[in-house]
Amino acid sequence: MLELTNVTVRYGQHRALENASVNVAKGEIVVILGANGAGKSTLLKAASGICEGVVTGDIRLDGTNLAGLAPHKIVDAGLALVPEGRGVFPDLTVRENLILGAYSGRARDDEKITLERVYDLFPKLRERGSQIVGTMSGGEQQMVAIGRAMMSNPTILTLDEPSLGLSPLLSKELFQNLARVRDLGIGVLMVEQNAKQSLAIADRGYLIENAHVVHEDSAKNLMRDPAVQAAYLGAGSAETPETQNPAPDMPEPMSETFAIRPRSQKTQSADAILGRSVADLVAAASTQSVNVAAQKRPADSRGASNIDIPADRLAAALAAIERGAANARSRPKSYHPSNRYVAAPAQPETSEAKPPPVIEVYRAPRVEVYRRQADGAGFERK
Repeated sequence: MLELTNVTVRYGQHRALENASVNVAKGEIVVILGANGAGKSTLLKAASGICEGVVTGDIRLDGTNLAGLAPHKIVDAGLALVPEGRGVFPDLTVRENLILGAYSGRARDDEKITLERVYDLFPKLRERGSQIVGTMSGGEQQMVAIGRAMMSNPTILTLDEPSLGLSPLLSKELFQNLARVRDLGIGVLMVEQNAKQSLAIADRGYLIENAHVVHEDSAKNLMRDPAVQAAYLGAGSAETPETQNPAPDMPEPMSETFAIRPRSQKTQSADAILGRSVADLVAAASTQSVNVAAQKRPADSRGASNIDIPADRLAAALAAIERGAANARSRPKSYHPSNRYVAAPAQPETSEAKPPPVIEVYRAPRVEVYRRQADGAGFERK
């Protein structure tokens, strides 16, 4: 049995957990419920020896004091943790991840037996033994994380938010597998945000508020508790009345017929407004339009015969027109555009081949060293 008695965790002046007491027996599932920041994950870290704060209180597993022990010593004692976010090795295969969980002394001798037990619990891991874990789905990686923790042959298995990031279908499968872990005689202590599904498989539960354990009861009683239903299960408050106010009566429909009252206006004839008869105005307008039409200016009757053009210019123009017509009749028909590209005449081939181009190759400058002769008369090449 795992027993935590009056456990307090302090980060500087802040107390993340205060006088918390929790116990988990073998073969039962205990769930811890609470809001974010209440201290649920801190409780699991304190029990597993990986809490960075100052931990005080009594933590015992089957009578062995775990307070102050290194994390690997706590695993050897029989307490395994599945951390939030799974914490698998994505570049290793499924089998390699599972084998790494059996490094503790208590599990090394029974590695093959424990591996078969994990494969029986998660048959999909047997099929995916050679698959890289990083290529698996979130639900499959969670199976690997739980299987790796079980490879240490624990007495108590703790899990921090195991269904986080999983679909509802995978979450349901996960909780079914945790129920099978309990059937193996392993105690399960679980922090879970899905209160409904976790309480459905749990035996007992704790409520943590503001770093304090405020309530403990069986899972069935917690599910029926109105406060738990309102806070974690999405149910309404127990004080909410079941009856609802009746809807107001519909207003009377408006009549479809409308009575329009005629407006009283003073009428006056057009003759009175204009000061004369409208018929006289129409007759005067028609007479004026006839007179205007009769006064239109006659069209210009000048023709080409009235234009003064010298005879020599007229003869020259007629001669130019006749020449153009004759040229148009004698022009040969051609279907090629006049602006088409005309290829340049081919150059006659010569028997003499052109010499290839000379490409100068870069050569490093040559350095010559001269030394003065012994008699000083001249220089000699060194």
